[in-house]
Amino acid sequence: MKFDIVIAGGGFAGAYCARELGKSLGPVEGPKRVALIAERNVLIFHPMLAEVAGSTLGPLDVVNPLRHFCRHVTVFQGTVQHIDGAARELIVDGGRFTRNQTVRCGKLVVALGSITNLSQIPGMAEHGWPMKNVADAIRFRAALINRLEEANIASDPAVRTRLLTFVVVGGGYTGVETAGQLLGFLHRALKWYPALQHRHLRVILLHAGDELLPEIGPSLGAYARGVLEKRGVDVRLKAKVQSLTLSKVTYEGGTIDTHTVLTTIGNAPNPVVNEMARELKLELAHGRLPVEPTMQVAGQPELYAIGDCAAVPWNDRGTLKTSPPTAQFALRQGRQLAQNLIRQRKGGAARPFAYRYLGQLATIGEHEAVAEVLGMHFRGFFAWWLWRTIYLAKLPGVLRRIRVMVDWTFDLIFNRDISVVLPPPDEVMRSIHLDAGEELFAQGSIARGVFLVRRGGVRLEGGSTRRVGPGDIIDQDDTDDAGAWTVTAVAAEPSDLIVFRGRAYQLLKDELKIVPRRAGRPARAGKAG
Repeated sequence: MKFDIVIAGGGFAGAYCARELGKSLGPVEGPKRVALIAERNVLIFHPMLAEVAGSTLGPLDVVNPLRHFCRHVTVFQGTVQHIDGAARELIVDGGRFTRNQTVRCGKLVVALGSITNLSQIPGMAEHGWPMKNVADAIRFRAALINRLEEANIASDPAVRTRLLTFVVVGGGYTGVETAGQLLGFLHRALKWYPALQHRHLRVILLHAGDELLPEIGPSLGAYARGVLEKRGVDVRLKAKVQSLTLSKVTYEGGTIDTHTVLTTIGNAPNPVVNEMARELKLELAHGRLPVEPTMQVAGQPELYAIGDCAAVPWNDRGTLKTSPPTAQFALRQGRQLAQNLIRQRKGGAARPFAYRYLGQLATIGEHEAVAEVLGMHFRGFFAWWLWRTIYLAKLPGVLRRIRVMVDWTFDLIFNRDISVVLPPPDEVMRSIHLDAGEELFAQGSIARGVFLVRRGGVRLEGGSTRRVGPGDIIDQDDTDDAGAWTVTAVAAEPSDLIVFRGRAYQLLKDELKIVPRRAGRPARAGKAG
């Protein structure tokens, strides 16, 4: 488990670095000298994730197996738990049965990227849907269809309104593209739900900034907002989200009743990178490792960093900047670092990172997009054609390109698929967040689980009112013989709870002797140890 070069991270930066090294070293030397450690065994083409959520593309269209893409190197699937930058050793968790494997190397390339941290907004981690990988897109697509199915049978207008209200948080590329895809998918799907009408649907985009797509400029951001609003998306600017519960979003300016919130915010530095920086006494630059123009970590001759976790200096036509954390920069950093490592192996000198910025593109719905290419701005159908042409050319693998072209052609002719192949989630234990005054359950409703209060407090209102706090359990002591709640539970303040259902609920009943109360059984105060 020792290699000349180990690359930690299987995103654009790490995968393209490994691919370039494999090409140079060949099938004999490459696997012996170079290893790539990736959390998943595929390279995800993130710019097309929104189309998977919108059922335009299939999940296999936007992934490429790393063992196909990075030929002639050794690929390990595992999660990097710790990096000793000085000794260039990594502790890798390979799965349930292969934990704490040690990998050593002569040169280490850190390309771990960022992580999703939703804990800064109360309730976002518990109730928000992230859009980080293909599994997220598949789960969100299934959730959309399940909301339509529930709304189709719902008799309560308030419940139906919440089910048909969809909120997207974040006005960057992912948020704008997902909002457009979401609206298009829902409008096409409604023809199969006779009880629902277009006027029932609401897609709301919340953005904390002054204009959408701040990376691409205010004029194109304003154009994108106008197109989305014309199509029916409710765009709300300067609307920073403050909290999220199972049934509502609270933001600066109001609240929205909804059961479905997709979040595209919450990127945070990888904790493994943070820990390595502390051990090496490196000061992070806005959460990114400081590196030289050659992508060598400052003061560490055998340690390199690329991609979102690295603050790579970039000479933009005479102005020195830090490379933005985008795919086009990451893949070129990966390629150039590989070329530098090959030059150094042959006795040559490393070259500083150089790249001519080409521009950015974002699709905003049915045959509409915005684009900045070589300083020129495009919008409308031509920008949409550019988006599809450029990203199709960038998509790794000929087979994937053919699949995408076929799926895009089918989307122009046929209806989008509304099949749900995922089984319903078996949420035996789930965290939930309640705002002050929000109802947890109503008196008379059937108890289908028990609740543990983690933070805050809950009022139980019935014949009398009492309060339960952190460590208390709300269980079957408050149910009648039929298993219905005899009290109404309302959050006395912002509160976090854990609900136990299904197998976990059955286990609690069996082990803790929690059973529906019968006449004559004294009440038991539930307190978690």
